[in-house]
Amino acid sequence: MPRPSRSLVVIALAVYLTVMVSLTMLKAFYRIGYLWDPARQRQQTLRLIPFEDIMTAKSWFAPLFGYVGNLGFFIPFGILVYVLVHEAVARPIVTTVLAGLATSLTIEVAQYVFSLGYSDIDDVLMNTLGAFLGALVARAMGPRFHMVWVWLALVLGLVFVVLVGFGERLGDSSKVVTVE
Repeated sequence: MPRPSRSLVVIALAVYLTVMVSLTMLKAFYRIGYLWDPARQRQQTLRLIPFEDIMTAKSWFAPLFGYVGNLGFFIPFGILVYVLVHEAVARPIVTTVLAGLATSLTIEVAQYVFSLGYSDIDDVLMNTLGAFLGALVARAMGPRFHMVWVWLALVLGLVFVVLVGFGERLGDSSKVVTVE
């Protein structure tokens, strides 16, 4: 499979970043089914104690879902950044990890400043680890998969737009269970 052009990788990364920002900071403004309540997304919460959720959770599921979700959320980001920089910098994995850290910190700070979500140090840690794992996957799979990663990111962006377009029609409000 041919290698993707640099501009195509940048476009794929921009598409994925748009999905990331939409799912972290803009959930107050749209729905995908009833996965979340937009009214509850206007928060200004700051959690600075690492792994506090594990210690204070009423069940094991919520912290596990949060940690695994944040980890997985940044794996595609790490893959795409690695694909973009692997030939341009001396230490592409370090560059990818730093990009993941910077992106995650930017999102968390913006969530807090603009009251658009829950700012949590655990998110930064898991997101950064996800970017690292993404870089490792991209390196291990090699250049023959670079075009695959790019197209997967572009398709994911399209799927996201379709899901947002369907909005509330993807769920049944009578079956929503509120969890505190």
